[in-house]
Amino acid sequence: MSADPSQALPADRYCVMGNPVSHSRSPWIHARFAELAGDRIEYGAQLVALDGFADGVRAFIDAGGRGCNVTVPFKFEAAAIADRLTDRARIAGAANTLRFENGEIHADNTDGVGLVNDIERNAGVPIAGRDVLLIGAGGASAGVLGPLLNAGPARLVIVNRTADKARALADSHQPLARVADTLLQTLPIDALTHPFDIVINATASSLAGVGVPVPAAVLRPGTLAIDMMYGSASHSFLDWATANGAVPRDGLGMLVEQAAEAFFDWRGIRPPAAQVLAELRAVVDGQAAR
Repeated sequence: MSADPSQALPADRYCVMGNPVSHSRSPWIHARFAELAGDRIEYGAQLVALDGFADGVRAFIDAGGRGCNVTVPFKFEAAAIADRLTDRARIAGAANTLRFENGEIHADNTDGVGLVNDIERNAGVPIAGRDVLLIGAGGASAGVLGPLLNAGPARLVIVNRTADKARALADSHQPLARVADTLLQTLPIDALTHPFDIVINATASSLAGVGVPVPAAVLRPGTLAIDMMYGSASHSFLDWATANGAVPRDGLGMLVEQAAEAFFDWRGIRPPAAQVLAELRAVVDGQAAR
């Protein structure tokens, strides 16, 4: 039997770029996606100098790279260097997925759809008609706000220590909110006196060594409380949610779902995200237990 000639061709190259990046689970996720899809890719992690993102992207393209994921702190730069942006990347002003095609850089932001898919598919909580609290007004919030609004919550409140940033983020998304018939508001932290159905922490409060930036009044039994971070960085928020009767969830599902959207953009194949999430959570839990 003759060998498959496709196996003699070099695999298409992808990577995740960030600083830091050694902690990233993306290489494992995309390798598993490709394995399950019967596809061949080469996917690695590239540490990029803080002042060298654009040069790093160009060098990767010159070396035959087909696309890359982008993590902190380069998501705004990824959007800025792109020749073409999807609507969700343009509205967010940030990108986490780049595709290199015909000499152009195509940028997308899959964070928001990844979060929505994790909430609705994996956690089983519909967003339509619900009250949602989004904590933070930085790049992470900007990346998910559009898809959250598209999911049709009755009300979405943004809260941030710097009120002006929250208002600017809300103002830029009011056209989407009107289309979705969603009441999009900002509130000061001390005005958070009632519970929400879904609470999303898009800040790095745990990493910064500070407490949860909102009062426990935003929670009730059954509130889905999500930290967009995972691993040890999410523990203090999840412990706080559990102590106040909410349903805690970390960002691992969002990570896998946003990666699945990127894989589909690159390869035209929809990978089995739920299976890979279950496998990755077993790996992460096993490592934490050691």
